[in-house]
Amino acid sequence: MTQAVSERVDDEVRQEQVGFAVAVQAYIATSTDGRVNGWNPAAERVFGYNAAEACEGDLTDLIIPARFREVYRADLARLARLAGGDPSRVLGQQLQLTALHRDGHEFPIEMTLTVTEEPSGRMFHAFARDITSARRAAQFADVQAAIALGLAEADSSTVAAHRMVEALGVKMGWPVVELWLVDDHRQVLTCAARHVEADRQLSDFALDVLELGVALPGRVCADGTGRWIADLSTDTMSLRSSAAARIGLHVAVGVPVSTGRYTLGALCVYGDRVEHPEDTLLGLLGGLAAHVGQYLERRRAEELAVELAHTKDEFLAMVTHELRNPLAVISGAVAVFDDELDELTTEQQREYLRVIARSSQRLSVMTDDLLDLARLESGQLAVDLVDTDLCAIISEAVHANTAPAVDKQLTVTMQLPQRLNLHADPNRLRQVADNLLTNAIKYTPAGGTITITAGLDDTSHMINWTVADTGIGVPPDEQPRLFRRFYRASTALDKRIPGTGLGLVITRTILERHHGTIALAHHTGPGTTFVVRLPTTATLTCPENETHGLPFD
Repeated sequence: MTQAVSERVDDEVRQEQVGFAVAVQAYIATSTDGRVNGWNPAAERVFGYNAAEACEGDLTDLIIPARFREVYRADLARLARLAGGDPSRVLGQQLQLTALHRDGHEFPIEMTLTVTEEPSGRMFHAFARDITSARRAAQFADVQAAIALGLAEADSSTVAAHRMVEALGVKMGWPVVELWLVDDHRQVLTCAARHVEADRQLSDFALDVLELGVALPGRVCADGTGRWIADLSTDTMSLRSSAAARIGLHVAVGVPVSTGRYTLGALCVYGDRVEHPEDTLLGLLGGLAAHVGQYLERRRAEELAVELAHTKDEFLAMVTHELRNPLAVISGAVAVFDDELDELTTEQQREYLRVIARSSQRLSVMTDDLLDLARLESGQLAVDLVDTDLCAIISEAVHANTAPAVDKQLTVTMQLPQRLNLHADPNRLRQVADNLLTNAIKYTPAGGTITITAGLDDTSHMINWTVADTGIGVPPDEQPRLFRRFYRASTALDKRIPGTGLGLVITRTILERHHGTIALAHHTGPGTTFVVRLPTTATLTCPENETHGLPFD
């Protein structure tokens, strides 16, 4: 070969190498025994190995999962035999394979394979591309169909939420999927539904309430835009991201659930491998979240209409029974005075006055409850936080209610430490203590027991306070409605026990203003157990600063 010809060949080889180096797709060259001879920068990005690590290595061991290696080697040998002396017979051969990344995660690739005869022997040339995005797009059609069916068949927004996250998690292979919704009243996020793959323990990652602006769901809701955390272990600003990394989650994607005007919540998916932002996935998730947002808005409107109808009926029932009855008693007593005043003895007159006073007191209590609830929810009723002792507040409430408890021969037991210091409004917490205790006394038959406990939890930052009784209880199917305005349990109505259905609503509102909660706990035997949780230090929640129904961006 002349020097000119040799230089021309070398130049062509250099140009070919430059072409492979700048190719968008991953380029790999191997000998027939699978030894890597060529590895461009795109291959580094797709498979995670640099050229120095890959070259002279066995391609099958590098990029093929162990369970597929024998099959792949057999296919490679078959293609080499087919090629013979005619490389064009396998030119453009396309394969779809499951590939293995250096970090251990598997992903789908499409590979175009050709064979050439080189001075050093026969060579395989492969161009490969990661088709995860394309496959996800195809899978999303199935996901959207499954979710559309689930939403159509669901009889409530709660059922719909669970079906949606399950379809998304199972069909797309995400280990964890969460739907978070904004609670406008409390100005927090609550986890409406969560899908978790089998055998994965979430530990301290599985929170059910988050502040706006906190962690991925809170950030998405706060600014109304999608977010992608490529590697959760590097998100040092979020304790929840650190918790996710500890249980093997690596990537997180969150998109807002929106009506187009308002942000209702966030849809978040978590994967078990590091991934860089991908517009296709963000767009697909965003479209799905918008569909869910429109559905939730419709369901909320329907459920609100039903709830308002129920509330109206319950209010009318309360007016009929709880307001009309004492008014009738007062009217009757006044009529007797008017007709028979001269014939009544002094003691009879006093008895009628006591009847009028008791009925007036019932009306006064109901009026105060209505006004308190309206003021608390509008922020017009002051809640002043000071350093106080919960044990002293509970003890005072028990002492004040001694007479009605003794009249019914009830045993009231307190299990309290010497002090429980917290930052709260003592007057409002006294109102909570009185409401819970008077309810327990009212709904517990004669001879029953009431047990009150309080103490710090394991963190020493939260107080657990319980009020348990052996009373008439609440049917399980009615318990979700117990904190609704004017609602009275059927057990109370059947026994004609008076009440407005506002005490527990006021109690919950006061506790939420202190960042606390109240719930009806599982109770063995007759009666009920209410569980209150209060932070020892609280920042006042001010409803007047809430943005009901307003967008958060």
